[in-house]
Amino acid sequence: MKQRVLVVGGAGYIGSHTVRHFLDNGYPVVVADNLIYGHREAVDSRATFVHADLLDPDSLDLLFKNHPVDAVVHFAAFAYVGESVTEPEKYYYNNVMGTVNLLRAMRAHRVKKIVFSSTCATYGEPLYTPIDEKHSQNPINPYGRTKLMIEQIFADYERAYGLEHISLRYFNAAGASADGTIGESHSPETHLIPLVLQAIKGERKDIKVFGTDYDTPDGTCIRDYIHVEDLALAHRLAVEKLGTYNGCINLGTGIGTSVKEIITAAEEVSGKKCPTQYVERRAGDPARLFANNTKAKEVLGWQPKYTRIKDIIQTAWNWELNRKY
Repeated sequence: MKQRVLVVGGAGYIGSHTVRHFLDNGYPVVVADNLIYGHREAVDSRATFVHADLLDPDSLDLLFKNHPVDAVVHFAAFAYVGESVTEPEKYYYNNVMGTVNLLRAMRAHRVKKIVFSSTCATYGEPLYTPIDEKHSQNPINPYGRTKLMIEQIFADYERAYGLEHISLRYFNAAGASADGTIGESHSPETHLIPLVLQAIKGERKDIKVFGTDYDTPDGTCIRDYIHVEDLALAHRLAVEKLGTYNGCINLGTGIGTSVKEIITAAEEVSGKKCPTQYVERRAGDPARLFANNTKAKEVLGWQPKYTRIKDIIQTAWNWELNRKY
């Protein structure tokens, strides 16, 4: 019998794809989401949906009481870097306190397994690339600090209470489901690929490229784009690994793609030009940020399926053409 999995934040972008992946692989799934940023219509109908909030301990107690589970996958967080700088209290309260509430509910109901949605933002400015898990962690914004604090809380809970935990540090999540029925839908949208595709569709005036004088082959920033279905696979493998490994694992393709390369690939996929405006650099944007994913391959047996940026963008374009929410 497969473990019953609770996906907290399962109505969000990565959460909804992960829910579907677990269901497709025979896992019973309970989804909990407060729907502040999530979309109810993104939740697969095969899952049990519960409206719950990490800042409401009573709703969490009822959730675990009414829906016994074996493991938790935790996506629920505020994730706008800029907002975290102007509204740090919102981020510390929601992300850190919400996670402590979740852990308290798990302890009360004897659930000891959790896989956590962390981020490469815990590393801060890269001292070297590709970034491995031994890289120092010095986040440069409150969002990254909240994720680092949560990783540290898990380590303390492991020592004190026997918590089994894996934190997955994502690089840049991208793409949409292969069948085009669920995808990326943020308000406001801050991710490069949907912004480029929406500019191509005429839904935005243009795409702004921040800086063309970086120390990279074409002068624009390089990032590691990982397909959302590859992320979903990694979460299932991590749940299956709990009990034999505790700690943190990078999730990225290990391949860097520049902003200009994203725009060119999007133009090739769509067959249309992207209106582009070149502007000054943004503060705090590193020139290169991509992963060493050796640990994910060795510990989880994970292998990303999508390694060509055009294939990733094609799924995102299919979604943008027929967006449901």
